[in-house]
Amino acid sequence: MTTAALLPDDSERYRILVEAVTDYAIYMLDTNGCVVSWNAGARRFKGYEKHQILGQHFSTFYTPEDRDRGMPAHALKTAAAVGRFEGEGWRVRQDGTRFWANAVIDPIRNEAGDLIGYAKVTRDLTERKLAEEALRSSEQRFRLLVQSVIDYGIYMLDIDGNVTNWNAGAERIKGYSEAEILGKHFSTFYTDEDRAAGEPARGLRLAREEGRFEKEGWRVRKDGTRFQAHVVIDPIRDDNGDLVGYAKVTRDVTERRAAQEALEKAREALFQSQKLEALGQLTGGVAHDFNNLLMVVLSCMQLVRKRVVEDAGLVRLVDNAIHGARRGMALTERMLAFARKQDLVRQPVDLPALVRETGELLQRAVGNKISIETRFALQVHHAMADANQLELALMNLVTNARDAMLDGGDIVIALKNRSAAESVAAGLPPQEFVTLAVTDTGTGMDAATLSKALEPFFTTKGLGKGTGLGLPMVHGVAQQLGGTLKLHSTPGAGTTAEIWLPIAQDTVIPEAIAAVEAALPAHGPLAVLLVDDDELVLLGTSAMLEDQKHSVSAVSSGAAALALLNEGHVFDLVITDYAMPDMTGLQLAETIAARWPRLPIVLATGYAELPPDAMPLQRLGKPYQQDELARVVAGCIGARRV
Repeated sequence: MTTAALLPDDSERYRILVEAVTDYAIYMLDTNGCVVSWNAGARRFKGYEKHQILGQHFSTFYTPEDRDRGMPAHALKTAAAVGRFEGEGWRVRQDGTRFWANAVIDPIRNEAGDLIGYAKVTRDLTERKLAEEALRSSEQRFRLLVQSVIDYGIYMLDIDGNVTNWNAGAERIKGYSEAEILGKHFSTFYTDEDRAAGEPARGLRLAREEGRFEKEGWRVRKDGTRFQAHVVIDPIRDDNGDLVGYAKVTRDVTERRAAQEALEKAREALFQSQKLEALGQLTGGVAHDFNNLLMVVLSCMQLVRKRVVEDAGLVRLVDNAIHGARRGMALTERMLAFARKQDLVRQPVDLPALVRETGELLQRAVGNKISIETRFALQVHHAMADANQLELALMNLVTNARDAMLDGGDIVIALKNRSAAESVAAGLPPQEFVTLAVTDTGTGMDAATLSKALEPFFTTKGLGKGTGLGLPMVHGVAQQLGGTLKLHSTPGAGTTAEIWLPIAQDTVIPEAIAAVEAALPAHGPLAVLLVDDDELVLLGTSAMLEDQKHSVSAVSSGAAALALLNEGHVFDLVITDYAMPDMTGLQLAETIAARWPRLPIVLATGYAELPPDAMPLQRLGKPYQQDELARVVAGCIGARRV
């Protein structure tokens, strides 16, 4: 702005503007840091009258510790060197009380570029109020001060909301020069939707009626880009109390808001990750102990079952107990898979049978307001999959469908064979697949939500109502099995979640399994060294082996096992638990392999996470049944003979 353009009434507007601002301390320092002007906001924040502070160094407002660290000199040096200094910290009022302040210092230079002082803007963040600015300096100092502030847009509106003056900060933030914006309505800076909602008029009304308006929202620059703004509007009144306009202070907080949102997302993701990690550790530990309990139940009940064939009622009770233990085995496998301590077991899965067997459980999960219908092709290929993980995936998809139909609806579970051409169109290798699809009649998802549905921790269920891991877990399992998860959804028309699974090329039927078992090499009674730190497991496994006519030496530690071998006892086979104190089963196996290399070893464990450099061993998954134990023993002895 030129001197000719600065009319008296315009200068008066500047004076009235700054005098009206009391929530910001705005004052000038000379080149040495001494106070040369003082406004009402500064007096309100800091308690000094003008005659008490003029000529005093601004370090008076700093705490003794900040003065000792040279913070005032550092602030002026930084402002002069880089054109701006901003910081937050404790400041001291005249009465000795402290307040938390945000301070911005800008250098003031004359037309020749020489430094002639500093403009200082301070905000009291203790009470979270923006400052009204008021300087009681000369018109020239006032103009230099306001025009030197570049981090805040400070300008005045007339009573109708038209811009009547403009500072350098407003030009930097919003992109308009003073000539372009004077006389324009301040609603120019608002978004179309905010103008349609009457936000500009509302801001002036609240400022006029309540004495102040403060808000954050999106604003529009001259080039059409949007920024997040923190806005304060204060009414300006003359000596008679009549409204003459408004003081408006705007700050661009886009970067701060983006940083806060990113931090919140990172914190939430970290919290979820830590929670899941802790839950996984707990689940793994519980599943390990549960495995041992199931070992005892299964081994004992199977042996009892052989001895009560004459009593039909007792046989039924024993069979029920065995069935319950087997369901516990499936639950344990799911827990270990969740804790990432269980390998996926790929085997041919009869999908229609799997869906039918879980039907009752699924119906209980969705409640009476939702019906579940199944639609299967006449000939559905067996899928190469992990049956337990597939059950869990199906439960996840049905639960999601239920949550999308709070007022009830229908769920359709469909099975369909897919050709190689269809698999290529789905982004999969050119081979045959079978799909397990769950379709609901719920609210559906728009394109934006659908694009994020497979992202970890993304959920539409609201705070505390979902982990955001259900669909990602299903997707991960499908990918590990060589397939994928496809989602199709339309708002108001429901959602279809479709698991693609490769078909089992050579489906193994029970008769084939029986033939393989019959082909295992025959062997006589064996001398077995059994090692497990759980006495109940030792008892149950010993009983199963002895029922197969083997002789068993049972010990509860690796040290005890080595002691028997060192004493010269001869064994045909060693079966050892993996998770044992002092010496693990793997360490015991390595020692035995080094000293008795022809002695077969079976490692019994419910965990998948063995060290990557572990020696190859015959594995027996816990909990195991008597037929599984027999097959592993026969296979291990047969391999040694070969």
